[in-house]
Amino acid sequence: MTASGLAEPQGLLLRLLDPANRANPYPLYDDIRARGPLVFPDGNLVVFSRYADCDEVFRHPSSASDRLKSTVAQRAIAAGEPARPFGQPGFLFLDPPDHTRLRKLAQKAFAPRVIKALEGEVATLVEAMLDDIAAAGRFDVITDLAYPLPVAVICRLLGVPIEDEPEFGRASALLAQSLDPFVTFTGELPAGFEERLKAGKWLREYLRGLIDRRRSDPRDDLISGLIAAEEDGDQLTEEEIVATCNLLLIAGHETTVNLIANGILAMLQNRRHWTALAADPQRAAAIVEETLRYDPPVQLAGRVAAEELTIGGTTVPKGDNMMLLLAAAQRDPAIYAEADVFDPERANLRHLGFGHGAHFCLGAPLARLEARIAFTALTARFPQARLGSEPVYKPNVTLRGLSSLDVTV
Repeated sequence: MTASGLAEPQGLLLRLLDPANRANPYPLYDDIRARGPLVFPDGNLVVFSRYADCDEVFRHPSSASDRLKSTVAQRAIAAGEPARPFGQPGFLFLDPPDHTRLRKLAQKAFAPRVIKALEGEVATLVEAMLDDIAAAGRFDVITDLAYPLPVAVICRLLGVPIEDEPEFGRASALLAQSLDPFVTFTGELPAGFEERLKAGKWLREYLRGLIDRRRSDPRDDLISGLIAAEEDGDQLTEEEIVATCNLLLIAGHETTVNLIANGILAMLQNRRHWTALAADPQRAAAIVEETLRYDPPVQLAGRVAAEELTIGGTTVPKGDNMMLLLAAAQRDPAIYAEADVFDPERANLRHLGFGHGAHFCLGAPLARLEARIAFTALTARFPQARLGSEPVYKPNVTLRGLSSLDVTV
C-alpha cells in the first residue's frame, strides 16, 4: 500500500481536535473515511474510519490495549518520562492475562441479577426527576436528568457517598479529557495536562480512603465486593481496586450521560420517534441502539499493534498506534443505508458503540437499562416536549457530549 501524503491527512486530524467542529464533526468524519486509512509512518500511527476496518481491529488477536506496547510510549520511557503518568490503568487499558483476571473479578458486580435488581431504583430516581421537571415546565437535559441519574446509580453501585459527588465529579470530568488524542495526533501535551494530573492524584487518594473505610466497615457495594472478590485464590491489590473504581467512576459519569443526552436530542430533532416512543414503550431499546450508532458517547478508541498486522490491506508495523474513529465507522454508507439519518426502525441495527471482543464494555447492560428507562418515562410524561435552545457541547473529543440543552415540556 502507498501511504497517503502527510500534509492533508495531518490537517484533517488537527481539524478533528478543533473545538469549532465539536457541534457537528460528522462531515469531517465523512472526509476522513472517504480517504481510507490515514497512514503516518513518522508518527507511528494509522487512523481507521471504515466500519469493516474498525471491526477487524477490535477482533484481531494482535490488537492490544496497553499503550506501553507502543513504539511512541517506549521512546518516551527511554527519554525519562513516567511510564504511566496517571497511575495504574483500569483493565480497559490492559491486555490478557492482566485484563482477563481483573475483568473476571470486577464483572461480578455487573452480573445480570445485580443490574436487574437496580431497575426499580432507576425508575424511582427518574420519576422523581421528572416530577421536578413538570413543576418547572422546562429542563436542562444535562443538569436535570442525563447527569444526575448515572451519577446516582454509579454512586449506589460503587458505594461512593453521593454528598462527595461535586468533588469527584469535577475530577472525573477533567480525567475524561485526558482520553482525547492530543499527544497521538500532535506529539505534544495539551493545555491543562497538569491540572488533569492533579485531578487524577486527588481521585486516587479519595478512593484509597474509601477503600480503607470499607475494609473495616464492608457494605453491599462494589468496593466492598472488590475487596472480598477472589477467584482461584487471587485477590485484587489496593492499586488494582483503585484503578478499577477509577475507571468505572469516570465511565459511569461520562458515557451514560452522553448516551441519554444524545438520544434525547436525536428524538427531539426527529419528532416522530419521540411521539412514537411516547405511545409505545417497546420502542425504547431500538432508540438506545440507534443512538449508540448515530451519535455514540465514545467517538474514538485506541489500539496498539502488539505484532505486525494487516487490516483491510493496510499493514500496521509492530508497536504502531491505531486510532479507530468509531463515530465515522458507524455512518459508513458501505454498511448503513441512509447512514446520516436517525432511524431506530432500520433493519440491520448493529454498531461498535460498546466495542467488540474481549474489551466489550462491562457496563453496557447498565447503560442500556438507564437510557431505556429515561427515554420511556420522559416521552410518556412529556409527549409535547420541544427543544428550547441550540445544543452546547463540551470540549471533549473522545467522549464527545453536550454541556447543556434546554427543553420545554
